[in-house]
Amino acid sequence: MFQLDLIQTVAFAGIVLFIGQYLCKIIKPLNRYNIPAPVVGGLIISFINLVSHNYNVEVFVFNTSLREPLMIAFFTTIGLNASLSLLKVGGPQVLKFFIIATIFAVLQNVLGIIVALPFGVNPLLGVISGSVTLTGGPATGLAFAPLFEQKGLDGAATIAVAAAMVGIVSGGIIGGPIGTYLIKKNNLKSESANKKVNSNSFDVDDFQKDEIVKSKLFEGEDIHYVQMLKSIVIILSAMWIGSGLSLVFKSWGLTLPAYIGAMIVASIIRNIDDKTKWINLPHQTINHLGDISLSLFIVIALMTLNLWKLAGLAIPLISILIAQVLMIALVCFWPIFQLMGKDYESAVMSSGFIGFMLGTTANSMANMKVLSDKFGPAPRAFLVVPIVGAFFIDFTNAIIITTFLNFF
Repeated sequence: MFQLDLIQTVAFAGIVLFIGQYLCKIIKPLNRYNIPAPVVGGLIISFINLVSHNYNVEVFVFNTSLREPLMIAFFTTIGLNASLSLLKVGGPQVLKFFIIATIFAVLQNVLGIIVALPFGVNPLLGVISGSVTLTGGPATGLAFAPLFEQKGLDGAATIAVAAAMVGIVSGGIIGGPIGTYLIKKNNLKSESANKKVNSNSFDVDDFQKDEIVKSKLFEGEDIHYVQMLKSIVIILSAMWIGSGLSLVFKSWGLTLPAYIGAMIVASIIRNIDDKTKWINLPHQTINHLGDISLSLFIVIALMTLNLWKLAGLAIPLISILIAQVLMIALVCFWPIFQLMGKDYESAVMSSGFIGFMLGTTANSMANMKVLSDKFGPAPRAFLVVPIVGAFFIDFTNAIIITTFLNFF
């Protein structure tokens, strides 16, 4: 048995993360479906634990003291990037797309509960297999898992990872074909295909990697000592103040994840700074710190999963996920495509919608890139989708999930 202390656990998680990144490079299906490297690495250890559990042996014992702080740090960076000025950059289409995504995040939970009830299982299985893990992804699922455990859903973390993985793969498989069908059926053409995109637009090439909107929105920012130090201090300060706000919410009897207070405080800091420029928060540096926190959090969380707890919930979980995939696929034909303009850009947005409502923003970007490479640029889609999928939907999804948790 290997018993690791706090430092050893984080170091081990880092090594596992790099193993996951290497496997994603050499195993093509992992790369094709945008399976996150932290998930790949972390699941390797959890499978080792599963095998050893069958022989009543513990191979690894980890110190998970930093798991929650890393999780809170990541969601704090989400708050620090939730700038209302981004809504102005995207205009009415961003707001419309954001409202649509929020409505269907609610419907994911409603559908999950409806499918779960006939099986006689905890209705929260439908919620954690809804917007928690599909719109939210593995990070949100793992963050909320302890609260679902407290509400009586045993093995919530394991369920969350399983649902998130199905969503990521499904979003990667069906997004491109549905977008292609909409384009061909309606004989749509890219308006930007035969003309140069102006300097204020977003070129498709800017999004070939999972850089979301960094290359244009955060243009000109270099990572150096002052920016890094400033970002770390602001993140820690928001976590500090946010912990007090979370205690206030708890005193009101609200069931909330640990990160909510910090994320709210962070978003207030961001939008005050946008107006005053007192701090000049560096988007890109904060984004990098968030990526690091998220990666280590996911690896540590997955390394301690109890995969054997999935056995009794396989059939209801599969049924819920099939229903979820069908719903998101169908709404791309109506009303997403119609509401977003019934043009080429809206077809590409529909493909991106599938990506982040079932998987991650990386799925969205990959789906849209396939279409833009084949049919021509879609600069408006490459602006609208990542702003909503990478920044704003995580914020409202936390409120939606918390509402369902407190209702039950």
